[in-house]
This record gives sequence, structure tokens and C-alpha cells, in this order.
Amino acid sequence: MPKILMPIGDATEALDTFYAYYRLPEDGYEVVVAGPEARLYHTVLHEIPPEPDVPWDITQERPGYHLRAGVAFRDVRSADYAGMFISGGRAPEYIRYDADLCRVTREIQAAGKPIACLCHGIEILTAAGCIEGKRVTTVPKCAMDAEQGGATYTGEPFVVNGKLVTGRGYEDNTEVLREFLRLLKAEL
Repeated sequence: MPKILMPIGDATEALDTFYAYYRLPEDGYEVVVAGPEARLYHTVLHEIPPEPDVPWDITQERPGYHLRAGVAFRDVRSADYAGMFISGGRAPEYIRYDADLCRVTREIQAAGKPIACLCHGIEILTAAGCIEGKRVTTVPKCAMDAEQGGATYTGEPFVVNGKLVTGRGYEDNTEVLREFLRLLKAEL
């Protein structure tokens, strides 16, 4: 069964992550969850509350489910994976500094393997130097991160650019996963 690498950390967005975590195995892919260490991580729910008593201009963060990483970034061998799925939340803001995560991300991209990315996951692709010259999308508040990585930010719900599929966030899960699976299956 081909493996898909899914990097996470504390504050990984639950819907971004779990949709792909359960959807990819339905098409015969094993999702391997990796983190800074092999341990249990906290996911979060990110949303602007629909009708709060006091309006919020930014997303509110609430605890989500837990997810165990079975491998640490330093122990990941990119050759073992058919592709990579990067979810959002606040985790990318922190884990993008991990040199091994950046190494693996660059290796997967250099090997021409499909990568899917949602929301704040663009921060990992920027840190790894993997989006220069590409058209991408992400949540509007991460547009600057995409542009600092040398990409053209579009603001579209999802964008396919070569072997890279980017989406704004969990509301675009269906389209992102459909395109990611199309790219993965084309590699078989």
C-alpha cells in the first residue's frame, strides 16, 4: 500500500487533518502521521464564530481531537512515500522550523511526488523553499507567507500547479483531495 506522509504538531487543524486521514485509505493509501517527536498531539478547531456576542476578526481556537504521530520528522525517509498531505492550523507556524521536516518536504517535491496543502500548511512549503514560481492558494491571512515564498497567491478555493494542490482550508477538502488523489493515481 503506497504511503502518504502527513506532518502534524500541536494545534493542527482537526477538519483539515482528519478528512484526509480517513479519506486517503479509502483509495488504498496508508497515511503515516509524523511529528517533531513520535507522540500524541492535540488538534484544534479554527473558525470565526458565526454569531458571537462580541465579534471576532480572527479565528478562534478550541481544543479538538488527539492524533498520534508514529514517527519523528528526523526518522522520515522521503523515498518511502508516494506523496505528502500538509494540513493547516497553527502547527505549521511552529513545525516549519524543523530542519528535518523541511528536508523531507524538499525531497518529496524534488522527486516529483504529489503534495497537497491546506490553509497555514503553506508556511511549511515556504520554509522548505518549495513554492517559488508556483500559483497557490491559502487562507487570505497566509497570502503574505505564500508571496514571501516566491509564489503567486490566487485566493481561489483550490489550485493545481504541476504536482502541487493547494486549498484555502477545510471548506475546500473535497476538491483538494479529489485533485490530490488524481495526481497520486497518475503516478501508479
